[in-house]
Amino acid sequence: MTPFQIEVPQNVLDDLSMRLKQSRWTDEPENAGWNFGTNPHYLRELVNHWQTEYDWRTHEAAINELPQYKTEIDGITIHFIYVKGNAENASPIMLSHGWPDSFYRFLKIIPTLTNGTDKRPAFDLVIPSIPGFGFSQQTAIDSDKTAALFNKLMTETLGYSSYFAAGGDMGTLITKSLAVQFPDVVEAIHLTDVGYPNGSEDWSTMTPAEQEFGQQIQHWFFTEGGFNMIQSTKPQTLGYALNDSPVGLASWIIEKFYAWSDNDGDLETCFTKDELITNIMIYWVSQSINSSIRTYAENARAAYMGGLQSSQRVAVPTGISLFPKEAQFPREWAERMANVTSFNKMDKGGHFAAMELPELYAKELADYFG
Repeated sequence: MTPFQIEVPQNVLDDLSMRLKQSRWTDEPENAGWNFGTNPHYLRELVNHWQTEYDWRTHEAAINELPQYKTEIDGITIHFIYVKGNAENASPIMLSHGWPDSFYRFLKIIPTLTNGTDKRPAFDLVIPSIPGFGFSQQTAIDSDKTAALFNKLMTETLGYSSYFAAGGDMGTLITKSLAVQFPDVVEAIHLTDVGYPNGSEDWSTMTPAEQEFGQQIQHWFFTEGGFNMIQSTKPQTLGYALNDSPVGLASWIIEKFYAWSDNDGDLETCFTKDELITNIMIYWVSQSINSSIRTYAENARAAYMGGLQSSQRVAVPTGISLFPKEAQFPREWAERMANVTSFNKMDKGGHFAAMELPELYAKELADYFG
């Protein structure tokens, strides 16, 4: 373990400022809103804030207040945040992010989960950047291989004999894979989604609620899943554009934060402009967007070649918090995917719950693992 601090060279920020100023904007459909993708009016507003008010150094310094490290495992460098709880018997939790977020997803829940009280236990939190993301090595690997690296991080680098794991989105795949591959050390997991149909299911054996869910997912892939198809098949073609244009990168990422959060049409009821931009900046300054989206192709190819272990049913105890802006799978579907011991349907919140509603999400983890 080598202590790490983010120190972005000034010339990178100067280059970004120039690119933002010289952005070449597209034409825009009249009254487009979010109906054609990213809202043109909001994107211009966000980019103006990025140019004139946003200060990366402030957010860089705030992240650097947290203990960060890098370590090499099986030839791949992993960046991670490691914050110990305020109790000697604090249980460790591995938190795995997804796309298009980053380790930044979990930062707001750190104080709640590490500072135990008489009513709430304390936890040691380990928050790595997935390989190919942020400040980990720009090597795209599938979720099973990532899980194997993360298990070594927990057991060999940090020395835990057992631990909990939680995540959502791509973090769901990693967390489930940890539980399937290493059930002797992963005591329990927590998820906000459990996986989706892959075309191999026999729907005639499923309940009406599951069949309805399958139809909803099919509709979702036709209306919202274009990014997944591109990133699973031709990520390199897209990567050049996203790595070259900060406005293009922001547009690609922001549209997902809008579509997947519980915002009632106003994205900033869930996230501030600075929070949205800081997440984008982690991709920009590390130039990791291409390797991050290539992870989708690695997962797709691994699934085609023999299947991912994350697609297998999890035997270890599994807690689920289903937020309303996630795909609304029924409990029967969840029980096909995992040994469900807790299933909570939440009243509000979306895909990025740890960032959107940190106190509520932290409470779900503390109640389940505690």
